Amino acid sequence: VLGLLVWTLIAGTEYFLYPAFGWVMFVAVFYWVLTIFFLIIYMTMTYTRIPQVPWTTVGLFFNGSAFILYLIAAIVDASSVTQELDSHNYNSWAASSFFAFVVTSCYAGNTYFSFISWRSRTLQ
Repeated sequence: VLGLLVWTLIAGTEYFLYPAFGWVMFVAVFYWVLTIFFLIIYMTMTYTRIPQVPWTTVGLFFNGSAFILYLIAAIVDASSVTQELDSHNYNSWAASSFFAFVVTSCYAGNTYFSFISWRSRTLQ
């Protein structure tokens, strides 16, 4: 939900005039789609039907890459928000920056728990 909020706040503005917001949009939409994909896989228990895939490793890499790229996108988003660019888009961009950092912290926590799960699986 928070990732959806990030990209809808930016998509409602003239973000295409500023390349930095294009990067934030790419990261937000890409990881939102992948998160929905993994959510469906886990809710339908499809992962139990495909035991060849190391799901703990996949989850660790997914969450770790999401954390790193969202952190970069959140920093780029926050550093690009200025009132001089376009004052009518300022509030949306500032809110998207805040929520990008919230999403980053969520993926950081998820990466930590994925690492704990992955480590317990590799020790067995």
